[in-house]
Amino acid sequence: MAEQAAGGGEFRPVKSAYRALDVLEAMAAGPASLAELSRTLGIPKSSLHGLLRTLAERGWVATTDGGTRFRLGLRALQVGTQFVDEDDLVARVAPTLDRLAAATGETVQQARLDGDEVVYLAKRDSPHPVRLISRIGSRLPAHATALGKALLAARGDEAVRALLLPPLASLTERTLIEWEPLAADLARTRARGYAVDDGEAADGLRCFAVVVPADRGHSSEPPTDAVSVSVPTFRLDERREDELVKALLEQQLRLGGAARAG
Repeated sequence: MAEQAAGGGEFRPVKSAYRALDVLEAMAAGPASLAELSRTLGIPKSSLHGLLRTLAERGWVATTDGGTRFRLGLRALQVGTQFVDEDDLVARVAPTLDRLAAATGETVQQARLDGDEVVYLAKRDSPHPVRLISRIGSRLPAHATALGKALLAARGDEAVRALLLPPLASLTERTLIEWEPLAADLARTRARGYAVDDGEAADGLRCFAVVVPADRGHSSEPPTDAVSVSVPTFRLDERREDELVKALLEQQLRLGGAARAG
């Protein structure tokens, strides 16, 4: 596309660039040995070793465990942090996360739909001793999270089915992996205006999420981001659930008003 825009030639992917990106994306899951990366990516060890050394020289990759395993380097942190710092929607939602965290005392998060997954972009931790363990940049299947289901419900069933190709990953025994129960859940989400993850992403955890309203210039496009409140089930009862949902819906309304004003 860049070549077509610049001068009109047919786009031909650069294989070495693809391989380098494959390595970095694989290591986003955690440190790995040369053999593990070779098996995962289907790249011969000899070729992979040279690629890793090049990435290490530029600071994108570092070694660990006495040099036997590879992990992401500081350069990856620098670039990833810059993305979040420069993202307009992350900046717009930040005050909302602050208010939700203060009002609920629970973990609140912002995530973005990327294909059939959600990527976590921002988070405010709960002050309670038992917290939700998640990190910025991590990914989870959209169908297994309240954040993802809020975003999926903002799309039609046909569009959702095109995104979610079977088999769907099961994170717990409660994850909805068949289309009929998932479609019914998305219909309930549309009707009530918020999504619920009832132990579908992590046992003992219940989450509630709403989409971030699009700003005035993109109001015709499906929402890309959602915010959530997560709470361990042992701290949750019907009254507490109503309080959390009310706080979420109030902040969504406030975000929508700010978007229209902007």
